[in-house]
Amino acid sequence: MTRIALFIAVGLGLSACGGDSGPVSSNFFREAGAQADGGDFGNAAMNNVMFHTGERSYAENLNGRFATSVPTTVNFAFNSAELDQAGMRILDQQADFMRQFPEVRFRVYGHTDAVGSTGYNKRLGKQRARAVVSYLASRGVSKSRLEALTSFGEARPLVVTEEPETRNRRTVTEVSGFVRSNPSVMDGKYAQIVYRDYVLSGEVATTLTGTVTGGGED
Repeated sequence: MTRIALFIAVGLGLSACGGDSGPVSSNFFREAGAQADGGDFGNAAMNNVMFHTGERSYAENLNGRFATSVPTTVNFAFNSAELDQAGMRILDQQADFMRQFPEVRFRVYGHTDAVGSTGYNKRLGKQRARAVVSYLASRGVSKSRLEALTSFGEARPLVVTEEPETRNRRTVTEVSGFVRSNPSVMDGKYAQIVYRDYVLSGEVATTLTGTVTGGGED
């Protein structure tokens, strides 16, 4: 059989499968590896880019600073999404940090204890996270910097128990990235953050020195 006759036979065989309707023909015309791609291959590339541009490590470092500078957790009463005075004081500290870093985005996670149904606890966790976002917004933090709220409900307890547990009824705030995901943010904006923080640390030190040398308490 000549090459031309072979190509014609192959073409007739594929057309006999019904065009793109059959699984063989549809996969034949797709790119290699398409069957194995569940839609998340791009995540690895994104993480790789973020790592090499420094954005991922900067965000992780800043999240570490946030966690060491202010309390990140707010607790709630049983079956409640209402903030108490202690929670508001914690969020005041969070908002103060956020205002110092206008280039940074934050995410709030809502949690519950194990009492109640899974669906109810998911809704309650989200209500708690929304309450935190609303309060932070009232303290001058743009809602555009507070990312989509994620509720873990009862799925990630600090204390594993089926009983009511205050430590599990909480929200957790963390750094999620920068306002614009672009390597240029690292070149200029992050340098501004570092410099601003450096200047503020000097002002705090001056204030403390002045307090100490001011003659003591009245």
